[in-house]
Amino acid sequence: MLTEAQGGEGLRQRLRSRFRAWVNRRIPPARVVTLDQRRIFIFPSRAGFFFGLCLLLMLTTAINYQNNMSYALTFLLATLFIIAILHTYANLSGLTIRALRAQSAFPGQQAEFDIQVSRRKRRAHFALYLQWPDSTEALINLVDEDQVEVRLHAPVGRRGWYNPGRLLLESTYPLGLLRCWSWIDLDLCALVYPQPLVSAELPGLASDRPDGAAIPIAGSDDFYGFRDYRRGDSLRQVHWKGLAKGQGLQSKQYAAYADRSVWLDWDMFPGHSVEQRLSHLCYWALEFERLNEEYGLRIPDVQIQPGSGEKHRNEVLKTLALYGLPERQL
Repeated sequence: MLTEAQGGEGLRQRLRSRFRAWVNRRIPPARVVTLDQRRIFIFPSRAGFFFGLCLLLMLTTAINYQNNMSYALTFLLATLFIIAILHTYANLSGLTIRALRAQSAFPGQQAEFDIQVSRRKRRAHFALYLQWPDSTEALINLVDEDQVEVRLHAPVGRRGWYNPGRLLLESTYPLGLLRCWSWIDLDLCALVYPQPLVSAELPGLASDRPDGAAIPIAGSDDFYGFRDYRRGDSLRQVHWKGLAKGQGLQSKQYAAYADRSVWLDWDMFPGHSVEQRLSHLCYWALEFERLNEEYGLRIPDVQIQPGSGEKHRNEVLKTLALYGLPERQL
């Protein structure tokens, strides 16, 4: 039998679920959102409720004493409250919020989310607060410029795509008597890489070619050795000193030294869980990138050819971050 507390908690959960469903229908996810009457909510603040209580007391006093000056002051302040409603709403109305970019991060770090707030009309907007549920808060004003970029930071958790939730945009301008806000669901996600896990050595290192192997390449600057002269060889490559010593006609040979390219393989870490393997592979990918060595990746159903550089590193880390996870619904 359910207790009274459990019943009350269940009722609150159902109400929250219905409210979230209503907000999702009213403000669906999008990359760009323009605020209008369907997307803006307004309600008296604590100061506004206190102000309304004071107006009620003043009205009661005016009725009790039949004082015309009390009536006039009460209705004047009530008119001010109504005008504040219009100005508070207008401070958010017409703003366009655009999702720009999200920076990838590792678990436990702060991911950066860049958004743009712009206005359609040459109307100033003051004291706009922006915040995701777990992010830092930003305060902006749109006075001299038509748009401004805002960067918010939010802590990320497990690997995969991280969605910070609905963005809260609110303001109490100009009098603080009313709170005007909107919950915006921007289609903006940060990619969370696996947590790098240090291992003492890389077992079963696979290599395409021996470390430091010399490969003859025409035009290279590194001397490799001599060979018999062939018709068509450049005169610059002829070993004239050897010819003068009676050693025969030879040509100088130059070479470039091949860098080592290794494979980071799924089977290098037998007996480990999926997350541990991904973490070990992530660590070694970062390590080889730091050493500026070529490396490739082989995991079940995915193979990335050896390479180096920021683009190659991002491709490898993204593959590790999304391994085994369902595709993101765009």
